[in-house]
Amino acid sequence: MLEQEIKSQLNEYLKLLENDLVLKVQIGSDKVSQEVDELVNEIASMSDRITIEPGDFPRTPSFSINQKGSEDSGVVFAGVPLGHEFTSLVLALLQVSGRPPKTDEKVIEQIKQLEGPLHFETYVSLSCQNCPDVVQALNLMSVVNPAITHTMVEGSAFKEEVESKDVMAVPAVFLNGESFINGRQTLESILETLGSTVDISELNDKEAFDVLVVGGGPAGASAAIYAARKGIRTGIVAERFGGQVQDTMGIENFITTKYTEGPKLVANLEEHVRDYDVDIMNSMRAKSLAKKDLFELELENGATLKSKTVIVSTGARWRNIGVPGEAEFKNKGVAYCPHCDGPIFEGKDVAVVGGGNSGIEAAIDLAGIVKHVTVLEFLPELKADKVLQERLFSLPNVTVITNARTSEIYGSDKVEGIRYVDRETEEEHTVELAGVFIQIGLVPNTEWLEGTVDRSKFGEILVDKRGATSVPGIFAAGDCTDSAYKQIIISMGSGATASLGAFDHLIRN
Repeated sequence: MLEQEIKSQLNEYLKLLENDLVLKVQIGSDKVSQEVDELVNEIASMSDRITIEPGDFPRTPSFSINQKGSEDSGVVFAGVPLGHEFTSLVLALLQVSGRPPKTDEKVIEQIKQLEGPLHFETYVSLSCQNCPDVVQALNLMSVVNPAITHTMVEGSAFKEEVESKDVMAVPAVFLNGESFINGRQTLESILETLGSTVDISELNDKEAFDVLVVGGGPAGASAAIYAARKGIRTGIVAERFGGQVQDTMGIENFITTKYTEGPKLVANLEEHVRDYDVDIMNSMRAKSLAKKDLFELELENGATLKSKTVIVSTGARWRNIGVPGEAEFKNKGVAYCPHCDGPIFEGKDVAVVGGGNSGIEAAIDLAGIVKHVTVLEFLPELKADKVLQERLFSLPNVTVITNARTSEIYGSDKVEGIRYVDRETEEEHTVELAGVFIQIGLVPNTEWLEGTVDRSKFGEILVDKRGATSVPGIFAAGDCTDSAYKQIIISMGSGATASLGAFDHLIRN
């Protein structure tokens, strides 16, 4: 079942098992059960430390991973954890066997102090690059705390259950049978939602930094590495490490790497940063920045960090169309990631709003999954590259409508259709469908800097050739700036530039 290259990698990981494991399995006669049976038997055949026993679960097929001779770990996979979830399976095997997770001890202690029972279920699609972070976080929590259990549910294997729970975006997490959280989450953000918070006093008591980087995307990671290599005290504050790159599927224009995927690149970025003496503060959101004796960065959690210089690299987010129904039906038919949520709309009609490269790439991807795709573009013609347009127009289940001003996304408890106005005739039209994917560009994450540094009319931070802003000592890099092009490799370069600029500022002041 597993390709030879993956088997070779898995074989090396299985050598790291700390204790013997038991895979408890429940299967039926359906195709997915056969795949689960084949997968667990293949894994067991690769290590004499793994055995298989019958299991008893509410879903068929399912299997759990348990340490032999110990109580059940609570880590269960319902369906086949391949695709993006294969890494979740490998980590679960290692962690359940007793191999320590690469997680801060303070976070581990937070998990241990949670009171249960806490029974989590995460609905995923195997093409979703956002899902593994959530699955791996909840699996780890189950391993650490016996009052916690977690089941990954492969949505395509349990379609009726997914529809009955109105799951229209993944990852979708349920806690003790009730909807809990949706979308990408970090371990820290899950703990915060559960009411377990970091010690603010520890953050307030941190020694002042020489360089404090705000944002953990490619620009922020690059800036932190360049600063740390100068031997100066460096910190990085990130709402989620990797930023928007986490949501990127295929990356084919990152020089020296013919192909990679966002989550893999982010993992490499974080590993590289951690090779240096950088204080990484994850799941922290900046609130304001002020110049006093030093720069003081106030966080949303109430803590304040001090630094001699600051590099802002807070990136950008998907732009909203701002019509009735968009906010109301988010995760109920309104989506922004075709790779993550596309499989949920298999066999249904959807729309893509936006005719640029992102929109047309989304439409092409969705056309291979859904029944029909309607592309709505505000301008008289599509803005996407010619090669993408040629591919799009070759597809039989795509309709392109230009000069279309989206006016409403409507429905009752979930999306039922979209309305648009023909900009030439001013006539309103209605398209019945199940999902709407918004792909109309980006907005810089700079609102929190209102009145602090000069920004363009689009909210982008204005910087000079050294990455310096209008305030001496504050630098900026990446997609939050007025950089002409928003690309990963350009963000990395601008992060390095801003870091070198900050170092020069420290020397001269």
